[in-house]
Amino acid sequence: MTDAQENPPFRLAYVPGATPAKWVRIWNERFPESPLTLLQVAPPEAADLMRAGEADAGLVRLPVDRTFFSAIPLYAETTVVIVPKDHVITAADEVTLADLADEVLFHPLDDVFDWDAPPGEPAFERPATTPDAIELVAAGVGLLIVPQSLARLHHRRDLTYRPVIDAPQSQVALSWPEEATTDRVDDFIGIVRGRTVNSTRGRTPQQGEGTRQEKRPERAGGTARQKQGAPKSGGGKQTGAKQTGGKSSGRPARGRGASAGAAKRGKPRRKS
Repeated sequence: MTDAQENPPFRLAYVPGATPAKWVRIWNERFPESPLTLLQVAPPEAADLMRAGEADAGLVRLPVDRTFFSAIPLYAETTVVIVPKDHVITAADEVTLADLADEVLFHPLDDVFDWDAPPGEPAFERPATTPDAIELVAAGVGLLIVPQSLARLHHRRDLTYRPVIDAPQSQVALSWPEEATTDRVDDFIGIVRGRTVNSTRGRTPQQGEGTRQEKRPERAGGTARQKQGAPKSGGGKQTGAKQTGGKSSGRPARGRGASAGAAKRGKPRRKS
């Protein structure tokens, strides 16, 4: 059997704006014999790729179909509005949805927000993609609300952005088909959850891996004495000795009574 068959690559899909670099670096350090393949896909395609078995897991934006996928939320992104650099909104450090009520806001078909009612004035059309909407913002015909990672990904010198403090947030999650929770998937779950290299929780150790389940040897001292039946300090009833100041001396107490007794037991007097 070839190495490729023994160690198939772990295929990780990710949507634009998601940042898998840190976890990929840890994977490559921890599993150098098993390559990790990154697959950048559009948000609607990530679920289809995993359903088809063409990706083992994905960094996606919630929500996902929880009847088919498992998901671990990772982080929530700041929401921003992209505007031309000379727009009046740039005078503020942050804005609210009410500040944008009179602005034309684009709502692309791949919008990551599930708006009940999109804010702002409706645009003359719905752009097909977020990049298409950003081109229209640059043309000065409207604004666009996106997660901050997408604003950075599609950065342009003639555009900037401001946080929208009361807008919904996009949450990035690690997701995978629940019925396909393989050892490789569990290894990657361990990485994103911060498990150490020696942790085997949630999977069967491979040949040569330690389980760290060995019984620890007992230390000499209190534990050994307890096994021999010695009483514990500070507890239980003391027998065979009186306590003085909380300590047992093991000798009869000395006092007046003892001195008097000693005097009576002195040499007998001579008869006169």
